[in-house]
Amino acid sequence: MVKQRQLIHVSTPEGVAPSSGYSHVVTGPGQLAVVAGQMAYDEQGEFVGEGDPTAQARQVFRNMRGCLAAVGATMDDVVKLTYYVTDIADVPAVLSARDEFIDTGHPPASTVVQVVALYRPELLLEVDALALIAPTG
Repeated sequence: MVKQRQLIHVSTPEGVAPSSGYSHVVTGPGQLAVVAGQMAYDEQGEFVGEGDPTAQARQVFRNMRGCLAAVGATMDDVVKLTYYVTDIADVPAVLSARDEFIDTGHPPASTVVQVVALYRPELLLEVDALALIAPTG
């Protein structure tokens, strides 16, 4: 199986302000994979990173990587991330952790939303994703 990297990342579409750290539009051929919101729980269900947005984000992205692997995808296949954070001030720490898992030269489209609360009070963030799994051939 050979993956064809054919995603198109557009950070500066005409008539739209340039983006920093995300693409405005990502498209390409492939099968859609939808990853549910990932939270900072390890594979034993133990919470990771009490009060630490970086530690929580790293666990979220480890979980996401595992979810994608289960369907034959990688973090390079992610075309859209949606971040739900309880404090917008945590975004730089979350994005720094994201950069450990995502190709920052071709970042996915992204949306950040501050929310009043998440599933459990200890959670500082939740992230869901859309991925396009490249055709094989």
